Amino acid sequence: MRRTLFDKIWEPHVVRELSDGWVLLHIDRHLLHDLSGPAALADVAARGLPLHNPELAFATADHTMSSAPGRTGLTFPSGARLWTSLREYTKAAGVRLFDLGRPGHGIVHVMGPELGIVLPGLTLICGDSHTCTNGGLGALAFGVGSSESTHALATQTLRQQKPKQMRIRCDGRLSSNVTAKDLALHILGKLGAAGGVGFAIEYAGSAVRQLDVEARLTLCNLSIELGARCGMIAPDALTFDYLRGKPYAPRGEAFDRAVEQWQSLYTDDDAVFDREEVIDANDVRPSVTWGTSPEHAIPIDGRVPDPQDAPDGEHRAALQAAIDYMGLTPGQRIAGTPVDWVFIGSCTNSRISDLRAAAAVVRGKTVAPGVTAWVVPGSETIKRTGEAEGLKEVFETAGFAWREPGCSMCVAANGEQVPPQRRSVSTSNRNFVGRQGPGARTHLASPAVAAASAIAGCIAEPKGIA
Repeated sequence: MRRTLFDKIWEPHVVRELSDGWVLLHIDRHLLHDLSGPAALADVAARGLPLHNPELAFATADHTMSSAPGRTGLTFPSGARLWTSLREYTKAAGVRLFDLGRPGHGIVHVMGPELGIVLPGLTLICGDSHTCTNGGLGALAFGVGSSESTHALATQTLRQQKPKQMRIRCDGRLSSNVTAKDLALHILGKLGAAGGVGFAIEYAGSAVRQLDVEARLTLCNLSIELGARCGMIAPDALTFDYLRGKPYAPRGEAFDRAVEQWQSLYTDDDAVFDREEVIDANDVRPSVTWGTSPEHAIPIDGRVPDPQDAPDGEHRAALQAAIDYMGLTPGQRIAGTPVDWVFIGSCTNSRISDLRAAAAVVRGKTVAPGVTAWVVPGSETIKRTGEAEGLKEVFETAGFAWREPGCSMCVAANGEQVPPQRRSVSTSNRNFVGRQGPGARTHLASPAVAAASAIAGCIAEPKGIA
């Protein structure tokens, strides 16, 4: 029987078949962060249960931590309690914590791949919807709720129902100025925010194979914005080279044996998916969102849609509400829209390749008057690498603030917010109403577009700035 990549990971992890299509699934790795980790660890402790495999759980503080230079875990008062709790519970449970300022610390979906905690063929969970990011390495990774996290800590298993499967083939070749973020926004614009509901998605095709590993992580990161359970890309030589030498990856002969096994993780010819979608990569252009959903994505030279063109009254009202919230006009060009804030960071686009791409745009230029621009590296390792390569100097000379690692302004759970009615170009993954602060207006874009917009003072392509 021909099997998909998903099948080849799911089936060996089934501990027991349950009723009505449910199974008991073994979980290989469990990531914890400050927003959801303390509650799960506290619940296990309150029940008097030991962790089943504490060595398979890893923790970091990212969501509620200040990213201000010189910050500590106490800098943001509301986050201080969660940081203190995470430190206490992980120590008591024997869970490895990558604490602030220490090697390995970072955004949970950045530090996991970076350390080799995430490996092809593993099942991995975290109390965070963007756990799907890790599928870029060929892992089966998905977010869970608090009760599921508690169950997995105590038993190393989860009760799960196998989702349907979708393959999104991206054929052709992306232009040199088009990134994985643009591809993800293009897919969202075509399939919609509910296009992946009920599915596990595999990204395939020549355009996906051409992406480096960090770009694959970006593409999988936005799977949840499609409503999907997870996103995955089959591992290949690029994946193996990326993982070689990572702290938690196998070493020496063990790594070679692992690669032999990982090479079997691909979808067999003629395997059947429940749904197939095809994207022509040649059609993808630098993109940006105009509204309040990631599906509100258009090419950067496009125009804000006219609600009168909507198919029915419900869609017409939704489009109009988004336009009103964003302070835009139907039919206006999105390029040239003035911006107040630029945020380069988040688990979507804060890796070293992202920062290099943004630095290449701003080198020798200056942030436009009236624009506040931040760069927030995704991990301590990325921060130190960026400083060693001179990226910090490039950004600061241009007028950007260089911050400490963390989620920062992506989720605004640490006091770092875009002021009401101010317009932000952000490399994060969500532009929901109030996501970056009450009344904040967010446009999602790639690091290069965000950097160009900071320099131009308006939404702009890199090629369009002086």
